[in-house]
Amino acid sequence: MKLSVIIPTLNEELTIKKTLDALSRLVNVSEIVVVDGGSTDKTIEIFESHRQIKNLRLIKFGEANRGRQLHEGTKHATGDIFWFLHPDTRPVQGCGKQIKQYMRYDEIVGGNFDVVFDGKGSWARFLTWLYSQLRSIGLVYGESAMFVRRETYEKIKGFRDLPFLEDVDLYKRLSRKGRFVHINLIVTTSSRRFENRGFFWTFARWSILQSFVWAGVPARLVGKGYKQMR
Repeated sequence: MKLSVIIPTLNEELTIKKTLDALSRLVNVSEIVVVDGGSTDKTIEIFESHRQIKNLRLIKFGEANRGRQLHEGTKHATGDIFWFLHPDTRPVQGCGKQIKQYMRYDEIVGGNFDVVFDGKGSWARFLTWLYSQLRSIGLVYGESAMFVRRETYEKIKGFRDLPFLEDVDLYKRLSRKGRFVHINLIVTTSSRRFENRGFFWTFARWSILQSFVWAGVPARLVGKGYKQMR
């Protein structure tokens, strides 16, 4: 089985190098497809400096919409399994092997990993704890490095055209098609989105925006506020 990593980028010069370096050390990854949403910093330059990585490709999508970028990546990927990684999320050795082992079973449609936020403060530890709790009530986010069987992804028509919570939406539709597994290996993600802008304000805004969606406000309207946080 071929494993395709798909990464959406937009001005990720501070994080993309570490992610590509981490992926270059994994032996079970068949290809890496980076879909750029119109970066104006050094993201593309850093990508070009990693051309030595086997089967690394750049797709210049030109639109900063994570769900659309990820879906575009699936059109260019050749793998039997899609592994969706945020540009600031780094897997550890063994993740690819575990994905392939689980995906040998037809009843499994996809899965994800344990998330650890990389900040040194108490807020990073709080977010790490919180994400594990949210998973238990069916809230699975893209930071957890979701993977999915290509056949199932195409059957449910992939990511919907949403500006916000496209990952949670995908997880819920996948879960109706088969078993979604959780692998007890760590992926490390950045807490910069929360810490750089002030934790209380960012976390409160993030929570309020999601509450609007659960209350029935169209995600397209809520997404206007989310774009400022990304």
